[in-house]
Amino acid sequence: MINFVKKYLSENTGILIRLDDIAENMNWPLMKKCELLFDKYNVKPLLGVISNNQDPELLSNQKNDMFWDQIRKWKEKKWEISMHGYTHVYDKETKKKDFFNYGGRSEFFGHSYDEQFLRISKSLEIFKKENIEIRSFFAPNHTYDLNTFLALKNNNIKNIIDGYGLMPFNIHNLNFIPQLFYKEIFLPFGIQSTQVHLNYWNENDFLKFEKFIIKNNSQIISFDEAIKKVNNNFFYSSVNWLVEKTLKLVRKF
Repeated sequence: MINFVKKYLSENTGILIRLDDIAENMNWPLMKKCELLFDKYNVKPLLGVISNNQDPELLSNQKNDMFWDQIRKWKEKKWEISMHGYTHVYDKETKKKDFFNYGGRSEFFGHSYDEQFLRISKSLEIFKKENIEIRSFFAPNHTYDLNTFLALKNNNIKNIIDGYGLMPFNIHNLNFIPQLFYKEIFLPFGIQSTQVHLNYWNENDFLKFEKFIIKNNSQIISFDEAIKKVNNNFFYSSVNWLVEKTLKLVRKF
């Protein structure tokens, strides 16, 4: 019995390293350090790439004129390239009416279906031009509505790296890999992703991240491994529901 429990926990516990705000203008010195770290420990992260970055804050960073060449090199390493919006410019206020009740401003929530479809399809066109296959998406600031989900499906993107829960799940005919915390926290059970904003890091932040990678390396998983764990059985659905209600309640205050 003990061995069965250990095996079950081992097979259903893991963390996907998700990096946000990968763009032409970003903290490239720290990104290089992360790349060396990932290569050393054979980590296959998921990169949230902004295809047409217009975010003024990000534009203040160093620009890499060989950006798309670098993205293709990472793709060759089996790193997952994910669409992280289109321009990363927020132009709508959610008033916490977005699908996950995160609140704040949004690039997608509140726009018509046609507008959201257009933004996603324009972003997809850039990736296709650069010969980058896109299978997944996560919106800037975690903000979605039902039009976002429909626009994604109609652009043949069916995996979202976001949401509440301890296990990947499927709703609205979309797969979700949960992203729960603003810091790197490894749970003793469940499949989740991180949320890494290295553009705001200093050297000390990188050192903490390095320790996290070393400590949890044996249970760091790839996107493909995470998506295989999508399951809507009663146990997982109940646990996910409880996590969602708890975190939404906490975030009300």
